[in-house]
Amino acid sequence: MTREIDPATQVELEAAAFRALMHHLLQKRPEVQNIDLMNLAGFCRNCLSRWYQEAAAERGIGLSKDEAREIVYGMPYADWVAQNQTEADAAKQAAFKTAFAQNVGDAAKG
Repeated sequence: MTREIDPATQVELEAAAFRALMHHLLQKRPEVQNIDLMNLAGFCRNCLSRWYQEAAAERGIGLSKDEAREIVYGMPYADWVAQNQTEADAAKQAAFKTAFAQNVGDAAKG
């Protein structure tokens, strides 16, 4: 049986879970590659930043792609890539194309 939680508390709990996810990806596991996240889970840090940007837009807050990425990555995207991203082999790249098409498709364009 699920306990009833008032809407304000639910938002607080969801925000806390998001902050924990971000801390995990930024502090505990920055070496986890976006391509691996996408291939295994169907989303990556770029997806999180896009969802953040879309949520801001729904509330009338203009947030650029770069600004949203900096929030999610904890630094400018190019800096994160330089510090953490490694080369992906052909098999991972092929799997990524499939996972991206299935999970993101045209949503990331623009």
